[in-house]
Amino acid sequence: MEMLVSADQVRSTVLALPEMAVWPELVDLLTQEGDQPRVDWQLPALACQAVGGDPALALPAVGAIACIKLSYILADGILDEDPQGDHQRMGTGRAANLALGLLAAAFALIGRCQVDEQTRARLTASLTEMALVGAMGQELDAQNRPGEANYWKVVRAKGSPFYAGSMEMGALMGGADAMLARGLYDFGTILGEMVQLYDDLEDAFKTPAAPDWRRGQNNLLILYAQTADHPQRERFIRLLPYVGDSQALQAAQEILIRSGAVSYCVYHLLERYRACRRLLKRLDLANPALLWDLLMTTQVEPLRRWLDMIGVAMPPDLVERPL
Repeated sequence: MEMLVSADQVRSTVLALPEMAVWPELVDLLTQEGDQPRVDWQLPALACQAVGGDPALALPAVGAIACIKLSYILADGILDEDPQGDHQRMGTGRAANLALGLLAAAFALIGRCQVDEQTRARLTASLTEMALVGAMGQELDAQNRPGEANYWKVVRAKGSPFYAGSMEMGALMGGADAMLARGLYDFGTILGEMVQLYDDLEDAFKTPAAPDWRRGQNNLLILYAQTADHPQRERFIRLLPYVGDSQALQAAQEILIRSGAVSYCVYHLLERYRACRRLLKRLDLANPALLWDLLMTTQVEPLRRWLDMIGVAMPPDLVERPL
């Protein structure tokens, strides 16, 4: 997928806020991805061009969602007690302060951008929903409540608002009306769910065991293998405390395949892919192929490679391009 804004542009946009200078670590956080910024930071620019706007117009929104994403990453590292988290070198207190600062910086960037008052109000409303619902999702995730219904509550609150708001904000910066911008919000919502489902697939098969195995409720595959009615359910549950051992982990991962957990996750991915296809056909976009390429490069092609790796056939719906 073509990168529409550079890492230098993102850094310059965020670091133009003089208040951020008290955290010199922020420069490193903004440069960890090298010359190209994260794909999800590009979403406002992509949506802006998809509706016919110049992606450079979306830089304030790109900077804002980069700040939001970094605040999420810092908070996740602290909540998950990640040994590789940035809070380990900064200290938990300073990392928490930076997370709060980044959240405020996102609103400052939107508040200071050169748009009309009506557009600024819509951008602020979208960013507010992203931040507030995302924070609720973080708390629901930390509570680790059992059951699939609670899993979907976390998915829809924690990740989807980020993708939905990023797409909506970019569309507004590109001059889209409220209805078209909301259509891209809906696309982002579905995309966010797909991102979480694919992350679940990857995390469930990492070696050594990813943190998802320790918690169990925030990964659809692990949750399915624990709760669905299948012949190896009890053995899977017995293996869970021992997945720190490579042989126990491999045995548990094999049960994920045989139990139908992988198929169940792929089913949900396929349903959301179909929904994205229907939505892209309905929306009146100047450059719809951009969003199709986003879907292919970030979701479909990685899934194809992953299924090939474990010897599972690609669903036919994921092979043909609709546009």
